[in-house]
Amino acid sequence: MARWEAGAEGRLAQAAYELYLERGFDDVTVAEIAAHAGLTKRTYFRYFADKREVLFSGATAFQASVVANLMAASDDVPPIDVVVVALCAGGTEITKMGERARQRQRLIDSSPDLQEREMIKMESLTRAIAEGLVLRGIPEPRSSLTAQAGVAVFRTAFARWADGEDSVDFADLVRDTLDKLRSAIHSAEVEVQTVPVNPLLGRDLRHE
Repeated sequence: MARWEAGAEGRLAQAAYELYLERGFDDVTVAEIAAHAGLTKRTYFRYFADKREVLFSGATAFQASVVANLMAASDDVPPIDVVVVALCAGGTEITKMGERARQRQRLIDSSPDLQEREMIKMESLTRAIAEGLVLRGIPEPRSSLTAQAGVAVFRTAFARWADGEDSVDFADLVRDTLDKLRSAIHSAEVEVQTVPVNPLLGRDLRHE
């Protein structure tokens, strides 16, 4: 079996990917992953809390990188751009994994259990970004709304990249997705401004 790293953690991750892709996430046990890597279950649990976590082991480092880029951004950059650029930098590093990153996404998409874990990780990332924006002087609820919008742009762009070819530039997808979000928000603002006023709104009907 080809290793992606020399150490036990890398061997376990490689074994998990191979078995998950071959048989599906739900049909593989931790014991089988450990055996496939030539290690023990006890060794597995030194590195990963459960069989899902092997697919999310880089989440903490990714979040820390995003927040660091967020805090280092210039103060004159709009908050949504700060968030999206920070996420784009982290996402670009992930896409350098090429097919491995796409395999991981396909595995997550195939399992409700993994989708739940992905949602938990994304919620943690969103909170961390919102907290960073508050430290940058962006008050609530704007900070939380901006963080949610930025993560939505990132996830949409990454899904588009995962469905595409290696020639697709992730940063271009991020910019295009952000432009589409801005267009959607602008359209919504126009629609709200042109909604006819209901003559009953604001009337006190208690005595009618």
